[in-house]
Amino acid sequence: MVKSLMIQGAGSNVGKSMLVAGLARAYVRRGLKVRPFKPQNMSNNAAVTCDGGEIGRAQALQARAAGVEPTIDMNPVLLKPESDIGAQVVVQGQRVATLKARDYTAMKASLMPQVLESYRRLSQEADLVLIEGAGSPAEINLRAGDIANMGFAQAADVPVVLVGDIDRGGVIAQLVGTDVVLSNTDRARIKGFIVNKFRGDVSLFDEGVVEIATRTGWANIGVLPWFADAWRLPAEDVMDIASTRGGAFKVAVPRLSRIANFDDLDPLAAEPDVSVEIVEAGRPLPGDADLVLIPGSKSTIADLVYFRAQGWDIDLAAHVRRGGHVLGLCGGFQMLGKQIIDRDGIEGRAGRFEGLGLLDVVTEMSPQKHLDIRHATYLPTGDTVRGYEIHIGTTDGPDCTHAWLEVDGHRAGAATADGRVMGCYMHGLFASDAFRAAYLSGLGGTAGNAGYDDTVETTLDALADHLERHLDLDALLEIAS
Repeated sequence: MVKSLMIQGAGSNVGKSMLVAGLARAYVRRGLKVRPFKPQNMSNNAAVTCDGGEIGRAQALQARAAGVEPTIDMNPVLLKPESDIGAQVVVQGQRVATLKARDYTAMKASLMPQVLESYRRLSQEADLVLIEGAGSPAEINLRAGDIANMGFAQAADVPVVLVGDIDRGGVIAQLVGTDVVLSNTDRARIKGFIVNKFRGDVSLFDEGVVEIATRTGWANIGVLPWFADAWRLPAEDVMDIASTRGGAFKVAVPRLSRIANFDDLDPLAAEPDVSVEIVEAGRPLPGDADLVLIPGSKSTIADLVYFRAQGWDIDLAAHVRRGGHVLGLCGGFQMLGKQIIDRDGIEGRAGRFEGLGLLDVVTEMSPQKHLDIRHATYLPTGDTVRGYEIHIGTTDGPDCTHAWLEVDGHRAGAATADGRVMGCYMHGLFASDAFRAAYLSGLGGTAGNAGYDDTVETTLDALADHLERHLDLDALLEIAS
C-alpha cells in the first residue's frame, strides 16, 4: 500500500523543496517508487511537463530526483504572480484565470477536488508520495479553505513533519510557536520535526532539540547541517538568485520585477570561468560586462517599464555601442524588439508599447499560451539542444531572417546582422554542454564545466547522502501513512 508524508515548514524558504528532492533520491536508492507532490505552489519559475502543462520547477527537480518525468499531477495548482496583488492561476497544467489575491482566496477551496484527483493518480503509481507544503501552517488566518498545508493534510489524511530554519534564528519559537497557534486537530497531524540549515557544531543545539520535543511532543527526526552544495541545484525561488564569482567572463543579468524561468542562469553560474552578476534595482548595468542577458518575465510590458525606470535602457545602449553582446530569452526577447502590441490588454492596459529597439522585430500578444518541450539545433555549429517554451505572443520582423536556431524543423530566434544582439523564446539552452561551450567561445569566453546535468545528478546524490547521515529516514518511513 502506498505511503504518504507531508513536509511542511514553519515559514517560507526553510528548505522544504530541497528536503523533498533529497528524500526522493534517498528513498529511490532504497528501491521505492517515489513521486513528489505539492498541492499549491506560487512561483514564476515553471517547467513544461511531458503531458503538455506547466508546474513549479521545484517539482520538476524533485521528479528528476525520483527518476521520473514531471507531470501536471505533481503540482495541480500553480500561482504565477503578475502584479503585487494578482496572479495567474494554473490548474492541472493549464491557465484558468488571472485573479486578485482576495478573489483567489474565495476560489481556492473549490480547487480541492482537482488537487485530490491529482494526488490519487500519483498514489496509484508510487510506493511513497512525498508532499511539500507551501508557506506555513502557522498562517492560521489562511486556514479556511486551505489546500496547501493542513487543509490538504486533513482532506488526504496524511501525517506531517514540520521543518524549521535555524539559520534565520529563533527556530525554537518557529516550531513551538506553530504548535501553540494550531487547532487541536491540526496539531495532532504533526508527528515529527526537523531543524534545517545548522552551521557549526550540531551538538551545541542538543538542549534546543530537547526543548522542542518536550514542549510539542513531536519526534526529533534530526538536525540537518547546512548543505554547502545547494547552490549547484536549480534555484526555485526568486529570492535564491544570487551573483556568483567565477572567472573573467562577466554575464550581467538585470533582476526584473517579474523575472521568470531563471533556471537559464544556473548552468552559467556553475561555470568556473564565468561570473554572473545579478544587477539589482537602482544599480547600473556594469560597464565591463561581456554579455548582458535579459531573462524571462511573467509580465513583459510591466518589466519593460521597470527596465527603463532603472535607467537600464541607457546602460544597455551604451553596452552595445562599446561592442558588447546582448541575449534576450522569452520575455527578454520580446523587450529587445521595436514594439509590443497588446490589442486585448492581456497584460493589462491595451495598446502599443515601444520596445528597446535593439532587434528589428515586433511582438504581438495573444491569449494562447505556448507550452512545448523543444528540440533544437544551434545553427552556427550544428550542436543539438533540448529546452522548452512557455510564453504568450508571437514575434516577427526583418531580424528573424538572421535565425540562429532550428526548432523542430523551423528556423527560430532573431539577431542583428553582426550577431551582437540575439533573442529567442527557448529556455534551457545553456543546460546543453555543447551549446554553452560554443556560445561562450563565440563571445570570447570558455566553458570548463563539461557536464552540467552530471553535476546536478551528483549533487542530488550528495544531498541524499547528507540526509542519510543526519536524519532518521527509517523513522520518517514509519511516520508515513
